[in-house]
Amino acid sequence: QVQLVESGGGLVQAGGSLRLSCAASGRTFSSYAVGWFRQAPGKEREFVAAITKSGVSTAAADSVKGRFTISRDNAKNTVYLQMNSLKPDDTAVYYCAADTFRYGRSTNEYNYWGQGTQVTVSS
Repeated sequence: QVQLVESGGGLVQAGGSLRLSCAASGRTFSSYAVGWFRQAPGKEREFVAAITKSGVSTAAADSVKGRFTISRDNAKNTVYLQMNSLKPDDTAVYYCAADTFRYGRSTNEYNYWGQGTQVTVSS
């Protein structure tokens, strides 16, 4: 089992950058694929990016490709989401999720979730 804690959210102007962190407990973090999802008010939770256990392969939603980058440091039990060129539409609560499979884009593929961190982008 793994516990996840997100951090790094905040208020930023459009065009700015933030780096989110997802810190995991446990000694076997490298056994978990990790995904980032986000949920805006009144909307369903949506896929943002994912990374395999080793970090060799990644995937990203079309809406964030070229702007967001997912990475991980298994020695630090942490996954990062670097977000550049932020837009007001990126405003949401961002969640990281983990599970012991390759990786996926669907929320129901992940069993472990953090509490989320708020990202607000002002215009």
